[in-house]
Amino acid sequence: LSLIIPEMNQKLINIRAKFDLLKSRDYNYQLFGASTHKYKFHPVKEENELSAFERSNNIKLPDEYREFLKFFGNGAAGPYYGIEPIENSLFESLDYKDSGNIIDPSKEFPFTEAWNMDLGDEDNEEAYFALKEAVYYDKKWVNGVLRISNFGCGVIINLVVKGPEYGYIWADDRINNNGIFPDRYFGNTEKLTFLGWYELWLEKALLKIS
Repeated sequence: LSLIIPEMNQKLINIRAKFDLLKSRDYNYQLFGASTHKYKFHPVKEENELSAFERSNNIKLPDEYREFLKFFGNGAAGPYYGIEPIENSLFESLDYKDSGNIIDPSKEFPFTEAWNMDLGDEDNEEAYFALKEAVYYDKKWVNGVLRISNFGCGVIINLVVKGPEYGYIWADDRINNNGIFPDRYFGNTEKLTFLGWYELWLEKALLKIS
C-alpha cells in the first residue's frame, strides 16, 4: 500500500475494518441503498489512470479520494446508492446519465457557505419555472465539483476539486428548492472531507445495523 500521507494508511485500514463489520451485519441489505451496491466495489484505479483523468479535466484529485479509488475500488459500496465510478462524476444528473450533459470541474466552485435563491411566487408558474430552469439549474453553480454519490430523488453528493472548499463534501438539493450546501445529512456540524464523510456513514450505519 503506497500512500502519499502515512497516516492515511491507518485511516484506510480502520475504515476497511468498519466496512467489513457492516457488510457482515447487514447480510440482508436492510440499510438504505445496500440492495443496490450490495457492499461490492468495482476494480481499483491505477495511478496512471487517475493522473490521466486529472490532466484531461485540469484538476487535482483530493488525496483522500484518490487513495480510496486505489485502495478500495472505483466506486460502488458507500453512502446512499453508493460511490459513483469516477467516469460518472462529470454527469450533471446521476439519474439521467444518458442525457450527455456534463459539468466542468476545472472552473472554481462558487460557494464557501450554503447557498439558495428566492424563486418567487409558485402561483406565478410561468415566471417561477422560467427562473428555475434558466438560472437556478444553471450548471455554473456546480463548477469545480465531482458528482460522487446519488442520494436519491434528484439530490447529488459532490466533492469539491477547485476553489476554497477544495476537498470538502457538498450536497446539491436544488431539485427540492433547498440549494447547495455542505453535506450535514449524517448530523455533523463541521464540513467533511471524503474519508471523514465515508467513515461517518459507516459509524452511523453500524448503529442502525447492530
